[in-house]
Amino acid sequence: MNHSIESSSLKVSIQEKGAELCSVISKKTGQEFIWQADPAFWGSHAPILFPIIGGLKDGKYQYENNWYEMPKHGIVRRNENLIVEKQSKNSITFLLESDESSKKLYPFAFQFRTSFALTDNILTISHQVINIGEKDLLFSLGGHPAFRCPLHDNANYEDYYLEFEQTEHAETHLLDMERGLVSNETELILENSNRLPLHRNLFDRDALIFKNLKSDAVSLVHKEHGYVLTMRFKDFPYLGIWAKPGADFVCIEPWLGIADSVNHNQQLKEKEGIISLSIEQIFSANYSIEFFG
Repeated sequence: MNHSIESSSLKVSIQEKGAELCSVISKKTGQEFIWQADPAFWGSHAPILFPIIGGLKDGKYQYENNWYEMPKHGIVRRNENLIVEKQSKNSITFLLESDESSKKLYPFAFQFRTSFALTDNILTISHQVINIGEKDLLFSLGGHPAFRCPLHDNANYEDYYLEFEQTEHAETHLLDMERGLVSNETELILENSNRLPLHRNLFDRDALIFKNLKSDAVSLVHKEHGYVLTMRFKDFPYLGIWAKPGADFVCIEPWLGIADSVNHNQQLKEKEGIISLSIEQIFSANYSIEFFG
């Protein structure tokens, strides 16, 4: 089941399953900005990543001397237990609460909310985590939205680039292709530049993973037509950029946390980027996407 919200500029649809953003359409041009989940390449639109990002080493982790298995990107993606907590014309909030089935994968008591709110041509996606248990809550959190690229008639993938808010000297942390884990290798991607040209071989070694960028925003830009969208992600210290090779999309992924490294000891408490939330405390983070055209 899909739910819709709208503003003067945009109509947005979100799947109740996984609270997954699945459509952003310009009322002015009829342009669809979101990848339409062609299963021949990648059958998702914009999954929510919680309480892990990416993969676990050997697909499992250890917490308090017990082992748990969890699928890539966690337990919200494709989850059918989310409910609509409230909705208005221009906003909607989804709620997921821990239960016995979630605790088999993730042994914590929590409330997880995701809200989508429209103001003109800006979509703000807000996440809230509440620790309702009796021990510290350990989690990571992130977004995985896929944007159509190319969008314009007769345009090629190579006609687009990503523009970072500030000039960056940044390495990507390369993934171990077989296991999907963060390797010890890096590669310089942005050499005193704020522009990352898109091309079909950019993701031959999977996602680009950036840590500690100076920029709090990145834009998708066409060389002639200009800005397509701008994502602002001040609350998120990691950023992933990814596409399935050959597919007509690019993912811009704000992350709080990261996939396991190849040499991780599989202890959840020692996972890079893991957040520890005290009993009864509330954690909030949001990012926004401004759409043009």
